[in-house]
Amino acid sequence: MPKQTAYTATIEYVSILDEKGNFDDKLGKGLITDEQALDLYERMTVCRQLDEFAFKLQRSGRMGTYPQNKGQEAAAVGTALALRPGQDWVVPSYRENAALFMMGLPMHYVLLYWMGDERGSQIPENVKMTPLSVPIGTHMLHASGIAYAEKVRKTDNVVATYFGDGATSEGDFHEAMNFASTMKTPTIFINQNNSWAISVPRSKQMNSETVAQKALAYGMPTVRCDGNDIFAVKYVMDEAVKRARAGEGPSFIECITYRLGDHTTADDARRYRDPKEVEAWLNRDPLIRTRKYLEARKIWDADKDEQLQERAKTIVKEVVATAEGIEKPEVDSIFNAMYAEPHAELVRQRDTMRTSSLGKDPSQTGLKSTTQNV
Repeated sequence: MPKQTAYTATIEYVSILDEKGNFDDKLGKGLITDEQALDLYERMTVCRQLDEFAFKLQRSGRMGTYPQNKGQEAAAVGTALALRPGQDWVVPSYRENAALFMMGLPMHYVLLYWMGDERGSQIPENVKMTPLSVPIGTHMLHASGIAYAEKVRKTDNVVATYFGDGATSEGDFHEAMNFASTMKTPTIFINQNNSWAISVPRSKQMNSETVAQKALAYGMPTVRCDGNDIFAVKYVMDEAVKRARAGEGPSFIECITYRLGDHTTADDARRYRDPKEVEAWLNRDPLIRTRKYLEARKIWDADKDEQLQERAKTIVKEVVATAEGIEKPEVDSIFNAMYAEPHAELVRQRDTMRTSSLGKDPSQTGLKSTTQNV
């Protein structure tokens, strides 16, 4: 038998608004209204200001390690715009703040989380969201599971999950993708490809030409887009949401973007990134690009931008004051939040503030042989 081609595939790349302000009227027409574009620009600006304040909080010892979202805001707001707050789910990593706020999460919750206050992880009941996930890749399994539950309940709710390029090198990612594809769950996998897995460049952590092509192994619709372009992101997200709501299963979106700051406040990206690379991406800043679009539409100008910057600072100052001014938690709150109905041993520990079982049986801590020799 002659050789035959067993499989071929192509992956589209979508760009509508480039860094020079050029706009594709054919693809972008009616995609985002002027009012929505103004709203998204304001949300990205507020998120950028939150990053600046959070950085200062960490440096002044008022907050722990913090991962800035700077440079990746468009991928967050563009995808969230296609979702329904209170119905659709978001399963985040830790660089999608603007999307979380659009879905209804109070802004100060993010600061509480990074301040080490677990109340930042107690998502309000009307917000369909899981807590921020620092372990790389593990949360995507939750996204596939939640989506399967929505399918079993016969809703048309979708589940969007965010992750970086480094997460696609984790086994959890592949298990989540395989489950979602096999069970045709309404999961949308949103990869924020910023080219760096902390200090490891994408070229050293994978040999594939794109991240998007990894979805082909699971028979999943996949696409690449300019992740700093709110229009391109919204375009590809609309298609994925449409398929998911129609019961056609999951989709994969690779958003090409870049983090303009360090990986976290515990990192110094100058040790491994070429300054010229950073400079090139500064010119592709999603905020600058969106502002150029608004100015070209004659609905924005320098005065309005200055007013917005001041308004954003005021909003963030209020958010910081709320996070820092929250009443101290009760000591026993960790016990009360652990289970709906705490078991007897947990109640004993809460009431005595002792690990009673360990105190009664020292062998549990490896002390039995020591006490026998005393």
